Amino acid sequence: MKLGAAFCSSAILLFILHATICAWGYDPSPLQDFCVAIDDPNHYNSAVFVNGKFCKDPKLVKAEDFLFQGLNIPGNTNNKQGSNVTLINVDRIPGLNTLGISLARLDYAPYGLNPPHMHPRGTEILVVVEGSLLVGFVTSNPDNKLFTKVLYKGDVFVFPIGLIHFQFNVGHGPALAFAGLSSQNPGTITIANAVFGSKPPISLDVLTKAFQVDEKVIEALQMQFA
Repeated sequence: MKLGAAFCSSAILLFILHATICAWGYDPSPLQDFCVAIDDPNHYNSAVFVNGKFCKDPKLVKAEDFLFQGLNIPGNTNNKQGSNVTLINVDRIPGLNTLGISLARLDYAPYGLNPPHMHPRGTEILVVVEGSLLVGFVTSNPDNKLFTKVLYKGDVFVFPIGLIHFQFNVGHGPALAFAGLSSQNPGTITIANAVFGSKPPISLDVLTKAFQVDEKVIEALQMQFA
């Protein structure tokens, strides 16, 4: 009986541990009600580095620390891609610090594109408010399978953390979407910018071999993203 009870207790402990690991977010779990971000002027003169932001004294916290105004204002889509992302992360709302969430407004001109990119620290859930969008994401190696769908007003789509994804306005008019991300600072790596616009540039030998194209093609692409 004792052996059976011990086995049962171990099994329960393993289950709780597994559930805890699965529930753990990509941002540190908060240990207090809030941790309003503040820049420490002495931070860069010390040997201590923080994975995130310092916390303001709770006695000095104000309602404004949890507020952002102006997300109703359309973003400027007058650019090569015809899109604009207004990201509301911990840098815009200090009260998001340690809470593991952020928000974005995405504006698209007709046939505007939010180019292939990834968020290294957050899953994205997107809802279309106006217009229609062709969206998709690609799985990791070796399959590189494309999951794609045309979304309309009220449709919701999820882009898993770290996977390359995109949105393209396939309508004749402007489109609008909002996205939630599972990080206070999800980060964005736009694939073309990172590959062809890195500073300093990636070696031509590396890129010509990787993309199996002539060196002049790579040079032209690097000039576009320099």
